[in-house]
Amino acid sequence: MEKQVVIDMQHLTKMFGGLCAVNDFSGCLRENQIIGIIGPNGAGKTTILNLVSGIYPATSGQVMYRGQDISKLETFKINHLGIARTFQNIRLFQDLTVLDTVMTAYSWRAPYNVLETLVSLPRVRKFEQEIREKSMHWLGQVGLTEQAGKVAQSLPYGMQRRVEIARALASEPRVLLLDEPGAGLNQSEVHDLVELIHKLHGDLSLAIMLIDHRMDVIMRLCEWIYVQDFGKSIAQGTPETIQKDPVVI
Repeated sequence: MEKQVVIDMQHLTKMFGGLCAVNDFSGCLRENQIIGIIGPNGAGKTTILNLVSGIYPATSGQVMYRGQDISKLETFKINHLGIARTFQNIRLFQDLTVLDTVMTAYSWRAPYNVLETLVSLPRVRKFEQEIREKSMHWLGQVGLTEQAGKVAQSLPYGMQRRVEIARALASEPRVLLLDEPGAGLNQSEVHDLVELIHKLHGDLSLAIMLIDHRMDVIMRLCEWIYVQDFGKSIAQGTPETIQKDPVVI
């Protein structure tokens, strides 16, 4: 039986003035599936992720999440529905520890206001203890328990990637969007990253959509691949099919 469609991208087009960044893209992500989007710089890969996560509104077309049209929703509302993402350029807060960085993912859930924080009511302390424990859990999932007290930006680049993934996981998503997770990593770090994504995919039953320039990452992780060129989809298929497709080669 075919897996249920989680995200259905229908005829997505995104214009920036006279530039067509994405031209009539259609594709889907199924339950517990990993798909990849590949292509050269300027192919529209990150723009597709931005359309799905609500950073940009589509000029035309729809993004459906479990049958609900999320095309016009704000980013935080999409995140609350169960879609989280990372970015190509790592976004870590200056001087925050690894643990505090992950804890920021829970800020929108705080059941109190600023004044209650200042007087440190018992329920404030209880909530902070709960999110501290949850954040430590996610750090354990990405292998960073021992780095919890270190400043996040002081870590090696590969570990910073893991911090960002842990922060995304802290929102407890069903779908994870990964934008160039292998960018800037050496071969050893890439190998460890692929193993981590495999582990998270299996342990958490995540549906994952990723883009990456590194074909070794895409081929080792993805069940289905979409190929973009100048905003247009030119091929799709299994890794084996894509490797042999003369249009792609």
